[in-house]
Amino acid sequence: MKNELLMDRAWVEIDLNNLKHNIMEIKKIISPKTKIMAVVKANAYGHGMIEISHKLNNIGIFDFAVATLEEAISLRENNIKGNILILGYTSIENLKYVIEYDLIQTIVDEEYAKNIATIKLNKKLKVHIKINTGMNRIGIHYSKIDFIKQIYNYDNIDVLGIFSHLCVADSNKKSDIKFTNLQIKRFYSLIDELKSNDINVGKVHLQSSYGVLNYSELEFDYVRTGIIMYGVHSDLKSYCKKNISLLPVLSLKARVSSIKEIYKNETVSYGRKYKASNKEKIATISIGYADGYPRNLSCKNVKVLVGNEYAEIIGMICMDQLVINVSNIKNIKQGDIVTLIGADNQVTAEMIASKSGTITYELLSGLGKRLNYVFIDDKILSK
Repeated sequence: MKNELLMDRAWVEIDLNNLKHNIMEIKKIISPKTKIMAVVKANAYGHGMIEISHKLNNIGIFDFAVATLEEAISLRENNIKGNILILGYTSIENLKYVIEYDLIQTIVDEEYAKNIATIKLNKKLKVHIKINTGMNRIGIHYSKIDFIKQIYNYDNIDVLGIFSHLCVADSNKKSDIKFTNLQIKRFYSLIDELKSNDINVGKVHLQSSYGVLNYSELEFDYVRTGIIMYGVHSDLKSYCKKNISLLPVLSLKARVSSIKEIYKNETVSYGRKYKASNKEKIATISIGYADGYPRNLSCKNVKVLVGNEYAEIIGMICMDQLVINVSNIKNIKQGDIVTLIGADNQVTAEMIASKSGTITYELLSGLGKRLNYVFIDDKILSK
């Protein structure tokens, strides 16, 4: 696409300098012996998986986690270097591509491991074993020690690591802290048991973003950093024991497409949900729910920024457009830039997600495919 079209309607700006800053901040609170495994699934949480991963390679990150085989192959086909762990399920029939593209597959449960043991492969399958320590999503139950030992002896797999996942590490409730410590204890006990049997367990990892922030004293081979790497917290209420200086990587922007005046008692947009109380100046913005900006933000006093001034979204958000009240904004004109997420923390992803009744993970990973992406690296704009 021609560069002049990238910011014609609605787009995402990604500040790769802020990404580097966040990585440096994360390194301050983890052991020097611990490596960062960058979680870039779901298009790097809406940030642009390929460009984010290239930047991470450039600053010395060579371990990645994705959710799907397709994501992993895309990284390889775009020359991303290092280890790529597929955190989710890959069908038995497609494990040949895990080998072909030099990827690492997660053993998602006991049945999956048994099925892999029965197939013929032209090369050993690289795997990490997922352990269920209490989340009860995927993984082999921590009590199945004898079976886990067997996996290390399968002829057709090469176990490179073992890991689990903490499900309430972002909470400071006593019951949740107790449960997290129980998960940690279960995981440590399993690892110790395997090592006592002279098993080389491979790389060990347990903490994701909130495991890093709230249980940084744990020392494993990797920390799996996702949301905090992008300078965002899961929501406004998430507990953070370590308050590192994070900078948001993503901004969402669009253009003013039309400006008009409406009079008292006139209504705006579908359903006539908004009625003007006086003569008002309104502006239509070139972004909507088809771009991933949630429709349920309609009529919730949500603010956007026009330059450095706030304006409120009014009426129902449409598929391709939304309307704001700009009565108090002087000199607004067609083509002006409106910031819906970003602008130095004035309209944060956490604030927008809260208004939408969700978490930042869903908001950011749901940004639409038709949005253009502009990347800022050392203050240089690129496609």
